[in-house]
Parts: sequence; structure tokens; C-alpha cells
Amino acid sequence: MGMEVYTFKDKKALALSFCERLHKSIGSVEDFHLALSGGSTPRIIFETLASKYHKTLAWDKLHIYWGDERCVPPEHAESNYKMAIDTFLTKVEIPKNQIHRMKGEVFPDVEAERYGGLLKDRLPQKSQLPEFDLIMLGLGDDGHTVSIFPHQIDLWDTPKTCVVAEHPVTGQQRISLTGQVINNAKEVCFLVTGRGKAKIVRELLESDENKMVYPASLVNPTSGKLLWYLDETAASELSNQNYYQQEILEFQLRLLIKFVFFGPFQDRFR
Repeated sequence: MGMEVYTFKDKKALALSFCERLHKSIGSVEDFHLALSGGSTPRIIFETLASKYHKTLAWDKLHIYWGDERCVPPEHAESNYKMAIDTFLTKVEIPKNQIHRMKGEVFPDVEAERYGGLLKDRLPQKSQLPEFDLIMLGLGDDGHTVSIFPHQIDLWDTPKTCVVAEHPVTGQQRISLTGQVINNAKEVCFLVTGRGKAKIVRELLESDENKMVYPASLVNPTSGKLLWYLDETAASELSNQNYYQQEILEFQLRLLIKFVFFGPFQDRFR
């Protein structure tokens, strides 16, 4: 299976589709290891999980990790962990010992080493590397993903599992997964919304072989399973939107059938 690109009318539709895919994936395995991302798009996904899947998702199977974290305390407003806790992790019945946060308050180099060891101990191994079932990725308008930015693109290929990276403007330190771990995952999904991302999305998905190399362009899972979930504005500069939209129309029809006959609307037909 190669790269799959899907576009949605808005963030809400994108979130519903992603959550339904996650729901099915978790239900088919014994344990599911998921790496979260930060940002506004994951926020609505987390809120959707809490509001619509708090009773139906097999939370006892889910093991939560992070793809990156700012070096701030867990109660800090910029903490990716805090956003996940506030939006869904305290609202669902997931065992606390299955939530594995990056400790942004710890000395960065020490935490990067610790978290790398945790992944080695907790996750299944493939090719002598930790293997996630799914890694959620965001995309910066500068082409960065996780916390590997263009000015530190060499960090992508480091032999380490986790590294300390720096924001190019603020100098803020962050803990980040590296390329070898991301590309070792069973499935990787970019979640991208907003017109401000349209240019970089087009460059990554449709530019020729002479395009610039960005950290995001180095995402290439060995499994071959790379997904792009885009809203219409993020996909607005793509040339092949009709094909992508057809995939989504088929999904929306399946989702409608599920909710009508098996979901909260079933009582109307009794």
C-alpha cells in the first residue's frame, strides 16, 4: 500500500474520519501504540474521541506516547501533554499506566535518553527499533514535523531514538522522535488544516524531483503506509482534488450508514 491522500470539508469531518479509522484499528489488535502530536488539528480529534468514542473505543488496549514535547512543565499552556490531558485523557477510561508522557520539565538531554529507553522497553521491536502502530504528525508551514525544523534537518537521520531540538526563532528546546522511529511505524498520518498550509502541502505532494528537502518530505515509512488527512483549505492548491474527494464521499456514506443503523439514531427506526 502506498501513500493515501484524503481531503475533508472541514476539521470536524476530518476528525470524525480519523477517529473512526482509529476505532477500527484498535479493535482489531491486542495492544495499540499511538504517538500523539500537538496543534489545533489534533485538539479537535481529541475532543471528538472524548465526546463520541468515550464509551465505544477499547481504551484498555491503547498505549499513548508523544511525537514531541516542548521543554516546559506539564501544567504549562504550551505543553502537548496538557492539551491531551485537558481535552480527552481525563475524560475517557484509559489506564493511567498506559499514558507515557515526555517530561518537559526534566533536563532535555536526560529526558531524550530516558524516553528513548522507555520506547525500547515498552514497544514491540522491528529492525531493532521501536515500532508504533500509528504516529500522528502535524506539519509546519516551514516544512517541519514533530520538532525537527529545516535548520536542524540533520537530526532526522541521527541514530538516536529521541533528540533535543530547538525552535529556530524562539530557541525553545524540545524533545522529539527521530526519523528512524517515525519511518519504522506501521502507519504514519499527517493531519493538516488551514489555508496557511496549502503551499507547503502542494510542494510536498506535487512538486518535481528538484523540490526543496524538508523534514516532512523525509517521512517515508518502510511499511508503505503514509496517510495525509487534509481539510479543503489545506488541499486548495492541489491539482487532483476530485480523486481525493471521491475517497471521502465513499467514507462519509459508510459512516452515515453506521450511525443510522447502529449508532445513536437507531432508536428512531424501532
